[in-house]
Amino acid sequence: MIFIINPKTKNKRTSIEKGKLISKAAYDKKGRQICIMDMHTLTTSTDYFIVCSAGSTTQARAIADNIDDELNIAGEHFIHKEGYKTGEWILLDYGDCVAHIFTEESREFYGLETLWGDAEITKYEDE
Repeated sequence: MIFIINPKTKNKRTSIEKGKLISKAAYDKKGRQICIMDMHTLTTSTDYFIVCSAGSTTQARAIADNIDDELNIAGEHFIHKEGYKTGEWILLDYGDCVAHIFTEESREFYGLETLWGDAEITKYEDE
């Protein structure tokens, strides 16, 4: 288990707690089919992928913006962002968690859950 200590907030947050924050922020903007993929045994680059679908590129950007806003409030900041301009597949890299926001068509085309088929997948439900 990895603990993240943010020097601005002095909070300790596990990577799964951060993944749930990302999932909740996506849910709040009506992200669909949100899931958390446990990547611990599959890659050393991250602990979790958080994957969700959006009905349009505009909604995908709104979800990405909300994730960024909510995690900034929590004292977490992304390391890298890709795909925001086109909005078909937006990636927000928070180090131990990587958010993938897809339009429905792009999610089906790229098949991230199939590509990383050995990952344990937990469907997110608002708590």
